[in-house]
Formats: sequence, C-alpha cells, structure tokens
Amino acid sequence: MAEQKAIADPNLNVVPPGKSPVEDVEAPKKRPPRNKYALACAILASMTSILLGYDIGVMSGAAIYIKKELHLNDVEVEVLVGIINLYSLLGSAVAGRTSDWVGRRYTMVIAGAIFFVGAILMGFATNYAFLMFGRFVAGIGVGYALMIAPVYTAEVSPASARGLLTSFPEVFINSGVLLGYVSNYAFSKLPANLGWRFMLGIGVIPSVLLAVGVLAMPESPRWLVMQGRLGDAKRVLQRTSDSSEEADLRLAEIKAAAGIPDTCNDEIVIVTRQKSHGEGVWRELLLHPTPAVRHVLIAAVGIHFFQQASGIDAVVLYSPRIFAVAAVAWAFFFTVLPETRGRTLEDMQVLFGSLTGWRSVARKLKMEAVEVGKSDGGKGHVQLATNGHADLKQI
Repeated sequence: MAEQKAIADPNLNVVPPGKSPVEDVEAPKKRPPRNKYALACAILASMTSILLGYDIGVMSGAAIYIKKELHLNDVEVEVLVGIINLYSLLGSAVAGRTSDWVGRRYTMVIAGAIFFVGAILMGFATNYAFLMFGRFVAGIGVGYALMIAPVYTAEVSPASARGLLTSFPEVFINSGVLLGYVSNYAFSKLPANLGWRFMLGIGVIPSVLLAVGVLAMPESPRWLVMQGRLGDAKRVLQRTSDSSEEADLRLAEIKAAAGIPDTCNDEIVIVTRQKSHGEGVWRELLLHPTPAVRHVLIAAVGIHFFQQASGIDAVVLYSPRIFAVAAVAWAFFFTVLPETRGRTLEDMQVLFGSLTGWRSVARKLKMEAVEVGKSDGGKGHVQLATNGHADLKQI
C-alpha cells in the first residue's frame, strides 16, 4: 500500500526504513564569529571623528575666555564657533579626490596633520583674524576626517557587521565632545590668558596619536582594486571577511565595479575604466537615480537635515551659557514660592544658600512659618540669618 501511494503521489517523501525524518532537516547555520581584525580597523578609523567632537566641545568653553581677552562681541563669537561647519564642508569636498589619489589610509593621516597645524595656530593666536585662520585650518582637517572615516569603515567591514561598524564615527564624535568638556574643566583654573590657549592647543595630542595609529591599518580593499593591486586587495579581504567565500564574493563585486574581468586573478593589473575614479557618480545620484538609490538618498538627506534642524549643535556650542541661563531660571522659580514672596534676591540667597535641595528647604520653611505664625499672631514671618548666610540645619 505504501508503494502504491508513493507511486500515486510522486511529491510524497517516503522515509527509508531505519532512517529518522529529522536527519533530512538541515540544522540552522551558526552566525559566524565577529571579525576582530575588521572591528579594530573600523574603531581606529572611526576615532578620527573625535577631532570634530573635540573641536566643538572645547570651543564651547574656550569661547567664554576668548571673548573676554580679545574683547569680542556676540556676533564675532557666533561666527567663531559656528564657522567650523562651513570649513569642514570645504575639507570634505577636497577629501574625496584626495582619497582617490593617495588612498583612504593616508587621507586620514593628512586629516590628523592638518588638524595638528590648526590646533597650534589657534593656541598661539594673538588676535581675532589669527584665531579665525587657525580655525579655518582645523576645520579643513575636521572635514577630511568626517568624510574618510565612514568611507573606510564601510569598505573594510564584513557584511554581517557593516551597519554596526559604520555607526562608530557618530559615537566617537560624541566622545570627542566629552573630551572637549573635560579639557575645558581641566584648564579653567589657569589664568584667563592661558587657559583657552591650552584648551585649543591640547588638540594636537589626539591628532598625533590617531595619525600614528592609522599607519598600522591596512589600506581599503576597494581602493587597492581601483589601483590594480588585486593581490593586496585579496589579502586584506581575507583578513576582514567572515569567510573565504565572502572574501571572494566581495572581490568579485569590486572587480566588476572597476571594470576588471572576473577571470583576471593577476597580482597587479592595469585599470583603464574611467568610472573607477568616480566619474559620473553625481549624475547617476542626482539626475538619473534608480528607485533604490533615490530612497537611500532621501533617507540620508532627511536624517541629516532633521538632525541639524533640531539645533543640537547650538546646544553643544552654547552649553555653558545655557547652564548659566538655567541657573537664572531656577532663581526665578524660587521667587514664586509662597515662602519667598516679598523678599529680594539677596534674601533668597541667604535663605536657600544654593539651588540644590529646594524642595526640602521649602518644606522646612513652610513648617517654620506655620509654627512661627502660631506664636506671632498669624503673621508667619521667618527670621533671616544675620551673619551673611543661613544655617539650613536650624531651619
């Protein structure tokens, strides 16, 4: 009967005797272990984004001392702190062509060297024009680093971790902002004419460390193929891919983009296709994009637009002023408490001492007012301290 049913229904899988049906089911493929070499290369390349974060973070505090020493007005300070976006845009535009000429790795070294010069110029600036020139040089270096870090990371990362690794530049930008704040705090105790110079000049240290560290990284496999160095590109792909099959697949895709036949496996070949250096890319991106490219373009531009439109850069650049205004706002908040009604700001400072713990202080003041009100006929006044400050323990 089983044989007749199998003949009648050819789609029926008949399990041979003595064999379990579970043996025919393929086990799910295990996720390959994360490539630590590619991870280290991506982290080191992304660390060049620290230069932008440090420049933004350190200028937020240094601008306070610069304004006092160089006698700048608000407009000049605004131009000083905000012009970095324009300068870095110029650097990013030039960095693309530079990376095609000398490679991704040496472009990152150039970025560190340019920022090194800019940090020195800003540290030794004697007037506003000199400081703006140093700001211009540092901004060019920041633009180089901003453009090349994600490009190199995307080209060296395996497919399984490319999304994660390409997010590292944004992480290190915020790390650079934090380092800038730490630098502001560390040198704020120095004399006013030296503190801001050390804040800006100390930026030479991360630029030198990053430039030296980048030299230990391999060159981008895509750039190597574009230069005809197939042997070097294959060796880099073998180290940065999750498997040899993925390395061969990535190499085949890059060779197709460069116009190299897939059957060509020589160590060094001559690349004659003009498109290998990016000619016509802008035309394909903006004038005649495919639906997939158009969706990616809209998403990328939209994300960056709303990121800037949110005003986060202004918050970071003017954070010291924002905190100062926030303190005034807390002082205004104290004036609406019933216990402070009719008192001057000096009286409030004597009462509260600081802006911390206002809830407990207000609660104690209210209880004291109730108790005093019972003894003085309901007037409910609180006696202020006469020695210049209030002893909160006695309130």
